[in-house]
Amino acid sequence: MKIALLGYGKMGKAIEALLSEYGHTCVGKFNSENPASIEALSKADVAIEFSTPEQCSKNIELCFEANVPVVVGTTAWYGQYNEVISKMKSNSALLSATNFSIGVQITFHLNKELARVMSKFPEYTASIEEIHHTAKLDKPSGTAITLAEGILENAPNLSSWKLEEERQNENENENGNGEEKGREGKRGEDILNISALRLPDVPGTHTVRYTSEIDTIELKHEAHNRKGFAAGAIRAAEFLQGKSGVYTMKDVLNL
Repeated sequence: MKIALLGYGKMGKAIEALLSEYGHTCVGKFNSENPASIEALSKADVAIEFSTPEQCSKNIELCFEANVPVVVGTTAWYGQYNEVISKMKSNSALLSATNFSIGVQITFHLNKELARVMSKFPEYTASIEEIHHTAKLDKPSGTAITLAEGILENAPNLSSWKLEEERQNENENENGNGEEKGREGKRGEDILNISALRLPDVPGTHTVRYTSEIDTIELKHEAHNRKGFAAGAIRAAEFLQGKSGVYTMKDVLNL
């Protein structure tokens, strides 16, 4: 299979390094210095997009014009999702995910199951912690948001998620002294807290915690390197070849 890479940063290079192992070839590496064109993309069977939130939607639409299926791993562009989908043609194909790691996809699945069980035990407070490398700009990560959405779908007592620093700022504005009012204050217990840490050389760690007065239950995924993300993206490209429509990693893994 001939694959075009839209975005040639750390993830693009990790995917390229694995292509020959899966029997595929790279027919184009595109970035801001070497932008893609319809003509160049038309040489590919599938495009894999890991660029920037600002460039992502443009790259997807270019793939639609070139009639090339596109796998999208860029995050923080989902505010434009509906607009981009509206521009699909009858033979266009799009598969997007906040994380292509097979282990993370299994974690997403288990997270929902755990949330269903824990919704029966209100004495436990749910929270999410994510840790990434210092070059990751979006907070919280797309993976953390997907985990949060999976919990909210299955926890009637929770209404929304909030990034910890935003919640702390709101509490400071409300109280004047920064006192946390999340658990006993007027905000109540309906907010799912997400903390986001940025540390050197951390590919990605996500932990879902349920904490009570007597114990803590954790669901954790820790990436050791970027190979798992790259392998999942290639697997998604293999799935998408020759298809039309909108897909997710659930379709690839049959979860």
